[in-house]
Amino acid sequence: MIERLEAFLALAKARHFGRAAEAMGVTQPTLSAAIRQLEDQLGVMLVRRGSRFQGLTPEGERVLDWARRISGDVKGMKEELRAAREGLTGVLRLAVIPTALGAVAQLTSRFSAAHPRMRFSIRSATTTQLLAAIEDHEADAGIGYLDNEPLGRVVTVPLYTERYVAVMRADAPLADRDRLRWGDLAQVELCLLTPDMQNRRIIAGHLRAAGVEVAPKVETNSTIVLISHVLATGWVTILPERGAAIFLEGQPLVARPLTAPDAAHEIGLIAPWREPHTPLLTALLAEARRFDKS
Repeated sequence: MIERLEAFLALAKARHFGRAAEAMGVTQPTLSAAIRQLEDQLGVMLVRRGSRFQGLTPEGERVLDWARRISGDVKGMKEELRAAREGLTGVLRLAVIPTALGAVAQLTSRFSAAHPRMRFSIRSATTTQLLAAIEDHEADAGIGYLDNEPLGRVVTVPLYTERYVAVMRADAPLADRDRLRWGDLAQVELCLLTPDMQNRRIIAGHLRAAGVEVAPKVETNSTIVLISHVLATGWVTILPERGAAIFLEGQPLVARPLTAPDAAHEIGLIAPWREPHTPLLTALLAEARRFDKS
């Protein structure tokens, strides 16, 4: 049953029999047979079939929810038994929004000091990708926004409050001011993250409210690309204060706080909703509660 559920999860994710089989490391006939055996075992059709995968049936959607829970429970059981024998080992997989990547080391370094046998896999993701990765068991947890858009049924721990700064070259026309209003940015060329990023949607809302046209010269999903263009062109970007700090040292850049409004949004750890938590998640949530919010 567990192997058949894993095959079903792979198909639901890939939405293609060949790609699902490749992800499972089996042949396509083997995967198709596992799905049919699961359907026979449960007495319902799970997959709409034609010449290719056509989606899940309503019963398949319900089984998908159960399959995710069962797969998570099995993983949790194995992890708990391993932790009882060896302590925490393995890989902690985190999906992190780009603007929080600079802060994640504070969490992982402390976690590593407490659990030296752990390793980390950290990937940049939009909020939507982050939540999907947690649901599909591709990430153990994520770091993202807690208060701007719905998250669904998850466990959250606030880490810090994100405030925004305009980042520009030290010789830029606005660099001589101690702080800026959002409306002041109407007179400069902007570089911003892409619209699929929640940070961009937040910033665009504040700019529009201040009467600033949101038509950036550069859109990217990389903060490094933003900073590179600021350095090369003299354009301006908007980043969270924590996210900007890592780029300022040793560079001819300044960061000016943005006011009117003094916008703030909460960033935190996002973990799957399940009881009991695995030992890994229990330890991670405990470390997140000790995070230095200053």
